[in-house]
Amino acid sequence: MRLEYFEMIDGVEELDVERGTIRAVARLPDTSPVFQGHFPAFPTLPGVMMLEMINHAAGYVLIRRTNATRFVFLGGVKRAKFRRFLRPGTTATIDARITHDGSGYAVAEGRLKVGGELAAEAEITMVITDFPEPGLREAFEALLKRTQLAVAPAGA
Repeated sequence: MRLEYFEMIDGVEELDVERGTIRAVARLPDTSPVFQGHFPAFPTLPGVMMLEMINHAAGYVLIRRTNATRFVFLGGVKRAKFRRFLRPGTTATIDARITHDGSGYAVAEGRLKVGGELAAEAEITMVITDFPEPGLREAFEALLKRTQLAVAPAGA
């Protein structure tokens, strides 16, 4: 994971585009400037970045559904709960499920777990729109290839 670049997912373990579900994995780095200030002498991942991990996982499902022809970004957080700290070097699993997809937005529920224990959960809204800049789609496609997140849908 490269926090400074908001690459919040390292891999996809399971993906079912039809059902709108994903299980992704994220490995927090041992060191990062993010940890230097949050918190001094007790480095932890900020809660907003936990939300972004859920957003990236759920957004990946939508990007796959549209074959990367639409841009997806976080539009809102309906509820969020943080139950434990995520420390440097931790590996987290993100499970997300799309509960609504249509009319230019999607809603997803996501859970972040470490060692099988719930660390965070949220319901988020994502906006689905055209790419605002032509180069953004190409950059996004290159990012997906570079991070090798593409996996076959379940049953394929």
